[in-house]
Amino acid sequence: MDDKVIIFDTTLRDGEQSPGATMNTAEKLRIASKLEELGVDVIEAGFPASSPGDFDAVRQISDMIKNSSVCGLARALPGDIKTCADSIKSAKHPRIHTFVSTSEIHLKYQMKKSQAEVIEIAREAVRLSRSLCEDVEFSAMDASRTDPDYLCRVFEVAIEAGARTLNIPDTVGYAIPDEFGALVSYVLNNTKNIDKAIVSVHCHNDLGLGTANTLAAIRAGARQAEVAINGIGERAGNTSLEEIVMALKTRNDLLKVDTRIDTTKIYPISRLVSMITGIQVQPNKAIVGANAFSHESGIHQDGVLKNPTTYEIMKPETIGLHSSKLVLGKHSGKHAIRNYLVDMGYNLSDDEIQSVFEKFKNLADRKKDITDEDLEALVNEGVLRSSDLFALEYIHISSGTTVDPLAHVKMLINGRSTEESSTGNGPIDAAYQAIAKLTRTSATLLRFSISALTGGTDAQGEVTVRLKEDGLVALGRGSDMDIITASAKAYINGLNRLEYLKANPPSTPETM
Repeated sequence: MDDKVIIFDTTLRDGEQSPGATMNTAEKLRIASKLEELGVDVIEAGFPASSPGDFDAVRQISDMIKNSSVCGLARALPGDIKTCADSIKSAKHPRIHTFVSTSEIHLKYQMKKSQAEVIEIAREAVRLSRSLCEDVEFSAMDASRTDPDYLCRVFEVAIEAGARTLNIPDTVGYAIPDEFGALVSYVLNNTKNIDKAIVSVHCHNDLGLGTANTLAAIRAGARQAEVAINGIGERAGNTSLEEIVMALKTRNDLLKVDTRIDTTKIYPISRLVSMITGIQVQPNKAIVGANAFSHESGIHQDGVLKNPTTYEIMKPETIGLHSSKLVLGKHSGKHAIRNYLVDMGYNLSDDEIQSVFEKFKNLADRKKDITDEDLEALVNEGVLRSSDLFALEYIHISSGTTVDPLAHVKMLINGRSTEESSTGNGPIDAAYQAIAKLTRTSATLLRFSISALTGGTDAQGEVTVRLKEDGLVALGRGSDMDIITASAKAYINGLNRLEYLKANPPSTPETM
């Protein structure tokens, strides 16, 4: 390979800014661990100054991660930068990522600063960051709408002040590939001391061009790509990690660069992020969508049977996609479960294995064969939600064409068992009414969707909800063979996420 592209993952920072996708600390730690196993070079763990919860998550990730760099985001403000430095001080490879707007429209309407003032803000922010951390990244927010000559001047000052990486964000997803590639070339050719820094790009997907713009930038000489698992992020999302990595791998003949990513771990982490955030991957999503390796056309099926390369440009195994193996059942022991989970990439503690095993036994009593997807759902519920405020003990529903729907729900609230009954327009509405009474919440249901984890009439149903309360929005997810129980679990999961947000109110500063 002629060169390597640094993969900077922002799933835990920009990805978490997807509406309702807030994660608790245990969930962030689980994803960070998998990002390190994936081979990500830089993990942007969060925005430490935004909330005490985010600070603590970044601090714990810094304690845990050994191979990847751990990065915290900070506005070009002394308080943000010092808080960021405190959060990553235990990291083996810490990085401070500071930023300021540079486009004329941002300077005029948002910052109300002159170009000269912003240059000094950038200089002082990078200088302070460098005094606290050796590895500093500087971003010029809204770079794609910034005058190129001014952008070069800002970058020159940032490098002089100690920045090692310069990021060119397409903050609002405005750029077109040829235009964006030309901007990267201009910066590389017109910033005097550019040889002392790595050029990075951070592209949003508002026009569906995040991946195309990032690849154009790499062809022009950028050597860091800022991406997110499944392309999640604000508005239409970020450049997708899996698309960039597999494009570079599949078309190395043209692009001539590669990454350190272990591509066989892409699909498992895609599933994990989807389960934790509650954001489902669209079936036709490139690389990791359910239809990405499906062929319905007779011509395509015939060609693939004769030679997969006729209609598949990559093998499913390359991204870690294997057919679910029906090898576990009600007689499987804890040791078998542990080994199987290790094969799936889950290295759980004894207590975590016990929690998953108990749920596995309950499921195996009702379902003959347990699949990978079933086990993933059990890990999500048995491990990642173990410290939730609200938990479901049982639910009983009376419903039918000749009776009013009635739900009786028993829950653990702060470890205390309590129960309630309620009627509703249907069985799920009745369950939600009872849960709302028990938890004393008044969340509005914004979205409700159902899908199946696997095929067959005994498949677990997966329910995703979006809830809103007191101006906060959270996603909830639940799975069960009984769709009403899955619905109750999803609602309770969403309420737990809302409680987390209430305890850790997010600030909403403008970011890349």
